[in-house]
This record gives sequence, C-alpha cells and structure tokens, in this order.
Amino acid sequence: MTTVLCVPQWQGSGLGDSPRLAAGARRTAELVPADARVTVPVLDTGGKPDAGVRGLDVLVENLRLTENALAGIDDVVVTTGGDCGVDLAPIAAARDRYGDRLTVLWIDAHPDLYTPQTLRSGSFHGMVLRTLLGEGPAPLVPKNPLMPEQVIIAGERAGAAAEHEYIGKAGIRRYGVEDLEKVLVGLTGPVYVHIDLDVLDPTEFGSIGYPEPDGVPPQRLIDLVSRLTNVVGAAITEHMPSGRPSDAGDAEVIRRLGVALPL
Repeated sequence: MTTVLCVPQWQGSGLGDSPRLAAGARRTAELVPADARVTVPVLDTGGKPDAGVRGLDVLVENLRLTENALAGIDDVVVTTGGDCGVDLAPIAAARDRYGDRLTVLWIDAHPDLYTPQTLRSGSFHGMVLRTLLGEGPAPLVPKNPLMPEQVIIAGERAGAAAEHEYIGKAGIRRYGVEDLEKVLVGLTGPVYVHIDLDVLDPTEFGSIGYPEPDGVPPQRLIDLVSRLTNVVGAAITEHMPSGRPSDAGDAEVIRRLGVALPL
C-alpha cells in the first residue's frame, strides 16, 4: 500500500513566485499512483527571517504539521512538494525506522549542502540535506541525523565550491550526469529516493524554478528509478507549473516517474 503525502510548502524557496510550488505539489500528488492521498495543511504565509533562514517560523510549524500527518500513516509514503524542505520529516522518519541501514539517494541538480552561514539568500531549500546531516538551523535538525556514508548525491552539476568542499571532507558519494548510473553499483539495503525535478534537462522539462543546463533526460531518469530495489520511501519535489502548453508534457514525465518508482 502506498500513500501520497502532499506538502504544498513554498517558503523554503527564494523565488519571487515561489507560491507556485504549492500548485506544483498538488498537481504532482494527483499524478503519482497511490492507494490514498493525504494533504498536509501547511501555512500559506511568508513568515519571518531568523538565524539566517527566511520564514523559519513557518518552516518549523510546517515541519510539525508534516510530522503529525506522517504519524497517522502506516503505508509506504511518496511525498510530493513543494520545495525540497518537505522531505525533512519523511527522511527523518525513515532514518528512525531503518537506522544505519538506510541509504538516501539525493537526485538533484544541487547538493543542498549550504548552511545559514554560507547561503546569503537564506533560502532553506538549499540547506535541506546539510540539515538532515545534522548541520542546519537548530529547530529543523532531526534528533537522529544521517551519517555522510548514508548519502548518495546523483545528477548534481550546480553546487558551490563550499558545498563541494564539504562533500570531499565528509566523504559523501557523489555522481554527476555523466556517470549517473554508477549510483546503482553496490546499492543495497533500504533506500529512500529524493527527486528534485531540476535534475532534469530544462530543454525537456521546464516546470521548475531553478533550471540548470545539461541535465538528465527524463527517460534516463525514469529508467534509473525503475532499476532501484528495496525502496522504502520517495519524494518528488520542486514542481513549478508555468501555465504554458508544455506543462502537459511535464506532467506526463512526473506520472511516468511515479509509475517507475518500485514501491
């Protein structure tokens, strides 16, 4: 049994039109096959900056609301967002359940390894993975953070020098677009799959807020996802419909991604 958890949070993004991420979350939730759907009643206000993070008070409350929703779900969960911050609670829950055996496959054009001290914009969606690893805004850091050896970053091509320095020091496995399929080598145990749609090539998928050139073709990502095994949870994030005719084709890509997830 699979439940789609829709988290229409947008406050983690720094774009002026980031509220469109809420519509993207709801649309993604409709496209992913599931036995049930639950929508988290997240706040729809911008919030206040604090500790180097925009809208931190809203993000903290949204995290609490997401944790409450997850507590009532016994199925395998596919989380749909919204900005990447929607995955804080689901990944923390998977970490608590599977412990050190869990691997988080972070499929994203960006590594999201900034801290409040290194990201001037204060946009939390650039800090999510670093927060899951225990270094982030204190109210959002999980009680049981991931260890670097539990993380694989895939499809990344737009990280900053500080993020790449951290990847090297922490020993995090990282694969770019050119060697994407290497993530499958030796991948065992419970796997949680985080997909930020900006990993896709923007010439083939345009419903994103932070396009980066030379991305992964949609069919290649769908094929990779379909080859994964022992997937215990997943997320599809950062869907930002444009209102253009191309949205229909992008929606079909998301639908096929949802079907490919081996849940």
